[in-house]
Amino acid sequence: MSPWDIFVSIFVNTLLWIYNMVGQNFGVAIILFTILIKGLTWPLNASQLKSAKAMQDMQNDKDWQAIQKKYAKDKEKLAQEQMRVYKEKGINPFSSCLPTLIQLPVIFALYQSITRSLATTPLALLQLTRSIGSFLDVSTIIPLNSRFLWMDLGLPEGILIPGLNISFLPNGIPTLAIIVALTTYVQTKLTTPPTANPNDQSAAMTKMMAIYMPLLLGWFALTFPSGLAVYFIISNLLGIAQYAMMGRANWRGLLPGGNKPATAK
Repeated sequence: MSPWDIFVSIFVNTLLWIYNMVGQNFGVAIILFTILIKGLTWPLNASQLKSAKAMQDMQNDKDWQAIQKKYAKDKEKLAQEQMRVYKEKGINPFSSCLPTLIQLPVIFALYQSITRSLATTPLALLQLTRSIGSFLDVSTIIPLNSRFLWMDLGLPEGILIPGLNISFLPNGIPTLAIIVALTTYVQTKLTTPPTANPNDQSAAMTKMMAIYMPLLLGWFALTFPSGLAVYFIISNLLGIAQYAMMGRANWRGLLPGGNKPATAK
């Protein structure tokens, strides 16, 4: 068994254990599993918060403001000086993107664990039974109950409206995909520190992530099993709540021009 298969098997067994503990409700199992993942990745989020605060403090640093003024017309030299200051202050300019990038293998593992757990074919059922640990009684949990609220967690979500047929939306209005894209955008903007130089490398990376990640995760939610969309939404809401409770959410970032720091007087 490859390391990736072992990784996915851990997800499968954890999901099925939670599923069995909560009265065999797969939707609730995914929600609780998401909370567990958020707890395990908290050190990454804490590091992100620390770096974001350091970047915010740097914008108010008089020495840095003097450097910006001195090299205002020399973008290359300004970028070099910025990276030097980052190094001196121990700031990782890409830390705001790191938790999102770390989440990608979790997303793919969760997708495979959901499809394996639902086991819609005889071969998939055989593979599932081979990967389930001895602490679970296969006969009592297989086949899984994939119904949750109005959706089948093993299929892409959509709400069919009588008389409304859209060729590229065969499953109907993708409610969860829309919510996934919106919450991903909100979380990205809230956790983006203000920047005085939108042309620097870190600002460009952050701006790109703020555009592409909502679209990418929204597309995943549109085309993959809706169980994955449930994970995205709960994960995003927990992330937003964490930042809000710690008073670190950049609410101004949701407004046009909100990521520009206040001009020093």
